[in-house]
Amino acid sequence: MLAAAAACLFWLGIWQAVGHATRGAGTQARRSGRPRRLLTALLSYVGQGVASSSILEAVAIPSDPRVRLRAAGVAPGIGVREWLALKALAAAGVLLFALLTGARWRGRLGVVAVAAAPIAGFLVPDLWLSRLFRRRAEAAVRDLPDMLNLFRVAVAAGQSPPRALGVVAREFNGPLAEEWRRVAAEVALGVPQDRAFAAMARRLPVADVAAFAETLARTRRHGVPLGRIVAAQASRARHRRSQQVRERAARAGPKIQLVVALLLVPAVLLLIAAGLAAEVGRLGLGLQS
Repeated sequence: MLAAAAACLFWLGIWQAVGHATRGAGTQARRSGRPRRLLTALLSYVGQGVASSSILEAVAIPSDPRVRLRAAGVAPGIGVREWLALKALAAAGVLLFALLTGARWRGRLGVVAVAAAPIAGFLVPDLWLSRLFRRRAEAAVRDLPDMLNLFRVAVAAGQSPPRALGVVAREFNGPLAEEWRRVAAEVALGVPQDRAFAAMARRLPVADVAAFAETLARTRRHGVPLGRIVAAQASRARHRRSQQVRERAARAGPKIQLVVALLLVPAVLLLIAAGLAAEVGRLGLGLQS
């Protein structure tokens, strides 16, 4: 169903672009400009949500709605029922907007817009939730190497792992620091450490964070020193972060080349053509005189 909705929105966007390009200036075009701009913004948002799915390959979006809501940082008071109600309300709102503005659309475009509106309205909250989760996961991956290094130093200084988590978390801001502060507070209130570590991995389902939580639980059960294991995990996390930065830089190269080819090169050619035209005109006037 997601693929069908994406294809429908894609062809709807193409139909809209072609119709807008071929329509002359007139009263009807001015009347339909506003709903077309709104639909264009909706399609752009959907496209950004779909494109963001390839930003962080090491992070998989949870399939369980409850886990996905918590992983995205949504307030605990919003459960699956409330989320489904929000999606239904969004679908109804987009459908109502399409019905109110569908009469201004030319031909069958209004029918297609009304048919695709509830699907788009129902899917947009999920795309927004996925974007929140991706941003939260990216922030956690970005802060993890530095926090692991400070955690290793704190443990080597003699502090217990839960207390070290709280001490290190006070020096950072972000989702990972919030989770570490929460684990330290839960353990201080009497929650078993293994349960607190497992809950942190569920609320922030990133591979490196889950591995760190498993390391804390395993070393506590077997009495294995944490220093070398945490140092190795920090090194791997730093290497993965640098690799992601290099990949993003590599993907930015073709975009820069496209901008240069479409904007800078034509501008330079226009300047050269203007200079040649001025020189040819000057030579022509010289020959006539």
